[in-house]
Amino acid sequence: MGRDVAYLMFVETHKSYIVMLFIQFVYAGMALFSKAAILKGMNPFVFVVYRQALASIALAPFAYFFERNGNASLSYILLFKIFLISLCGLTLSLNLYYIAIKFTSATFAAATTNTIPAITFAMAVILRMEIISTRQLSGLAKLLGSIAGVSGALVFAFVKGTPIHLFNWYQSNKSSNSPLTYSVTNGSIEEWLKGPLVMLSANTAWSLWLVLQAPIVKQYPAKLRLTTLQCLFSCIQSACWAIGVERNIGSWKLGWDIHLLSVAYCGVVVTGITYWLQVWVIEKKGPVFTAMFTPLALVITAFFSAFLWKETLYWGRYECVCVCVCERERERENRTYKYGITYE
Repeated sequence: MGRDVAYLMFVETHKSYIVMLFIQFVYAGMALFSKAAILKGMNPFVFVVYRQALASIALAPFAYFFERNGNASLSYILLFKIFLISLCGLTLSLNLYYIAIKFTSATFAAATTNTIPAITFAMAVILRMEIISTRQLSGLAKLLGSIAGVSGALVFAFVKGTPIHLFNWYQSNKSSNSPLTYSVTNGSIEEWLKGPLVMLSANTAWSLWLVLQAPIVKQYPAKLRLTTLQCLFSCIQSACWAIGVERNIGSWKLGWDIHLLSVAYCGVVVTGITYWLQVWVIEKKGPVFTAMFTPLALVITAFFSAFLWKETLYWGRYECVCVCVCERERERENRTYKYGITYE
């Protein structure tokens, strides 16, 4: 009995951390499944449409039954704000992400998300949602953490080091031989640079979405309905774009293959469940706290990429990951928020 009580108290005290760990595992799976589907020929714009459609369908019943008696009112102005946030955040970031992942490996895609905390922090400072003072330890920790995140992503992109042979059965394999990796040998320098540049744009849009969740949740606290509306708007916006660029009917067909599995996973689990959990954590802890967990998705993605897709890992890259995680922890311990919102 005592153990059960202690366990429940631990979960209650650390539930935000537990939820964020779960989210990072889910995001790692998103990178792996998405990469597989895109390389198997699925149009990235069509992928986003189906993903957001499934997310809206999955969330709608829960939003109706659990929040139908809520007091949150939805005006036309607020609805327009949600529409714009969906356009600038979900629609733009997801479409750019799936374009970029075609030119990168799943591990690289996860690595570039280390720029999200720094971008989110910069946006939060500009919008006065975050306080920074270089004269205080907390301010220095935040600044160093942001620099470490960006530096880590750059080091991961351009520095390799000694290969890590974790699994003896494919030590002789090269990462360039894997169907789920991409390197400069697959095309010109310009083609190789597309991935990082487009991925950086996607991360910037995603950071903007994270920052804008805090004020919009304050205006519309029904988190399930808010997430459902954003998914629905994103689906409509993405569909308008996809129809304009992809006229081939065959590209819209789904079979019982990796395409359907990836869309279902990303739509129901990632967008449908994880986004709602993320909005909940943002309300409790703030956008910077949420963004600080992103380096963990890189570690998880790298491990499963090596295990499942036979991607070669390098010591130089993962030393920088350790530095990023340590700096994020130091930043977390010294964070302070300001926006009229009380974070636990």
